[in-house]
This record gives sequence, C-alpha cells and structure tokens, in this order.
Amino acid sequence: MTSSDLQEQLNLRAVTLLQEDADKIQKLIEVQMENLATRYCPLYEEVLDTQMYGFSREVDFAVRAGLVPEVSGKLILSELERNLAVLYDALNKKAEEREML
Repeated sequence: MTSSDLQEQLNLRAVTLLQEDADKIQKLIEVQMENLATRYCPLYEEVLDTQMYGFSREVDFAVRAGLVPEVSGKLILSELERNLAVLYDALNKKAEEREML
C-alpha cells in the first residue's frame, strides 16, 4: 500500500466518521421537530447546541489535520446549521403562538 493510498483511506474514513456524527445530530433535530407540537424542552436545545459545537471542533480538527478538504467539512457543517436554524425558527413560532393564547 502506497502512502497516497493510505492517505486516501484516512481521508475517506474521516469523512465517513464526520458524516456518522452529523447523522446523529440530524436525528436529534428530527426528533425535536417531530415533538414540536407536543412539548418544548430547553434542555434539548442545550444538548443540540453542545453537540453542534463539538461537531464543529471535530470538523475543524479534521480540516487542519488534512484529513478532510475544507469545503467538505464546511458543507457538512452548514447543512446541519441550516437544519438547526429551521428547528429554532419553528420553536420560536410555536412560542409566539403560545403567547397569543
């Protein structure tokens, strides 16, 4: 196995691991969206924020270590951030609806 083959395998593994972690966070977002109508849990938001921060550090490390191209890392992170923004927007709208009642 050549060093370029090894580097390619490491890069693929890093992207796979990042995507697996992103999928876990996405699942948390989806669960909260599904439960939006039934309950509001500020602790859940804290967990999501903490997970997102940790994930952003993972991406940063992988990019700085040369395991993941910066554009790939930013793409994965920005998709999660967009989904999280949709969730927070829905939570805010739900809170506004409660205040009107």
